[in-house]
Formats: sequence, structure tokens, C-alpha cells
Amino acid sequence: MLTVDILTLFPEMFAPFVGLSIVGRAQERALVNVRLHHILDALEPGERADDGAYGGGPGMVMRLAPLARLLDAILAEAPQDERRTIVLTSPSGRPFVQADAERFSGLDRMVVLCGRYEGIDERIRELYPLEELSLGDFVMTGGEIPALAFLDATIRLLPGVVNAESLGSESFGAGGLDFPSYTRPASFRGVDVPDVLLSGDHRKIAEWRREQAQLRTAARRPDL
Repeated sequence: MLTVDILTLFPEMFAPFVGLSIVGRAQERALVNVRLHHILDALEPGERADDGAYGGGPGMVMRLAPLARLLDAILAEAPQDERRTIVLTSPSGRPFVQADAERFSGLDRMVVLCGRYEGIDERIRELYPLEELSLGDFVMTGGEIPALAFLDATIRLLPGVVNAESLGSESFGAGGLDFPSYTRPASFRGVDVPDVLLSGDHRKIAEWRREQAQLRTAARRPDL
């Protein structure tokens, strides 16, 4: 079972996600164990979670000490031989891709550290083996939303969470984008479903879908 430890200043943002939909059902079925760690709980009396940056400048920086206490406690209780990663959400990280979700779904533990403010004291990168990941080339107010995206993409790949056949036919499953899909009615406001999908000829349907997936990938994501 995959254990996910999330270090955040805003654990309440994760509660609906963990309790609902596919992720919630996966947790109920003991396919994943999501644990929330409130960074403020690791503060000592009179201590802050953030502080001004050495050298001056606008904004605050997340302090290292409370994060290190939480990480040390998590790692101390974890089996030494477990397969794990520690992910830092950061706009300076490389973009998260489907291959990362696939790799994470095969681990025993995924620790996610949600950045905030102007970032985290740089020394955390020297003390822990981190993977820095982002949602793309833009900046958000915090790492909670990227963390939710990483978790959703990973947990849905765990065995038994989503139908395996569905996973094999979706975007990025075969290295490209998925084919277009349609449902009832067959005609809506003058726009019709392609005739081949109504033909009942499964061989022709499969060929059409492969062709459409290739055309869509070439048009929208030629890099793939």
C-alpha cells in the first residue's frame, strides 16, 4: 500500500479531496493511506513557521527547523528499505509528467512538502534527497494545489483504483493523446457523431480511434 505524507500549512485544503471521489474510495479500501501533517504543529513555543530572508527583500521564507522535525519523524518511523520519494512543490522544479505519476504509484511512500511564500530555506535541499516538481511555468500562492494534482495523478494508477482497461486507452497511456469520445444523442444542434462510431464495426472503430489519436497528438502536442 502506498503511504502519502503531506506537509502543509493548510491541511484543511486536502480534507475534501481525501474524503471524496476516487481518492476517498481508494483510502476506504486501504489501497492508499494519506496522512496530513500540519507544519504549525511542529513549532516550538515562540517559534514561527516563516521569517524574513537574509539579505533582505520582499516576502517571507519558510523556516527549516519545523520542516526538518516533521521529515525526521516520518523517516524515523519508516522502514529503512522502503521505496520512497520526497517531493517539494516549487515553481523552479521541473514539470510533473505522467511518467512521474507512474513511478510514484510503484513506491511504498511519497512525502510531499508544500512550499509557500518566497519558498523554503535553501538548505533543505542539502539535507534531504528532494525531487522538485511544478505544474508548469507559472507561480501559485502555495504548493497545495500542485500537491493535489500530483496525488490525484498518482493514486488513480494504483492497482484496483481505476479499471485497468480505462488506464490503457487514455491520454499518455500509449505515448500520445486520447481519441475523441461521444455519447447520446447522436445529433445535437446540427452536430453529428461520426458515422463510423454508429456502425457497429469494431475493427473500423478501432482504426478510426487510432487515426484520430495520432491526428490530435500531431496537432496539439507534436512534442509527443
